[in-house]
Amino acid sequence: MSAYSLFASLPNLISIARLLAVPVVIVLIVMPNWMGAFLLFVVAGISDAVDGFLAKRFNLQTDLGAFLDPIADKALLVSIYVTLAITHEIPAVIAILVVSRDALIVGAFLVAWLMDKPMEVRPHLVSKANTTAQISLAAAALGMRAFEIEIGGWFFYSLYVCVAVLTLASLVVYFFQWLKHMDV
Repeated sequence: MSAYSLFASLPNLISIARLLAVPVVIVLIVMPNWMGAFLLFVVAGISDAVDGFLAKRFNLQTDLGAFLDPIADKALLVSIYVTLAITHEIPAVIAILVVSRDALIVGAFLVAWLMDKPMEVRPHLVSKANTTAQISLAAAALGMRAFEIEIGGWFFYSLYVCVAVLTLASLVVYFFQWLKHMDV
């Protein structure tokens, strides 16, 4: 493999590494090794920014990367939310909302694809805000445990409400976009 082809593959390799980090983060949470889980979550977040920057800056975008990047992001967030709910670090209802939204959106995209009406994946502003809120809640839950900081219940309650509202709002936006696309 030449140096150029390795460089050209770097964004995809970073996404694959992020995907491979998912089970490691889960094991670290279950152990519990909160500092390790928090640090790996932060590294994964930074790697997401780096692979996006490299792909855009050096025109290294690929069809594979268009699928790998969001899959790695969702796999990480969904896995962390489920694990944090199982370990009682966040309310189960929040994890159920996050997982259900993603499952419904993936299902809608699959139905469109199966009906020969594939949809382009374009995140909306509310979806970006939702992702930011979800990452913030996961980072706060992991960071609080990692650094043994007691944060007031009002802080987490406000994050729960924010994640719930934005998750539902994002689902509604995607649902109406899907209905319009499918000519329903």
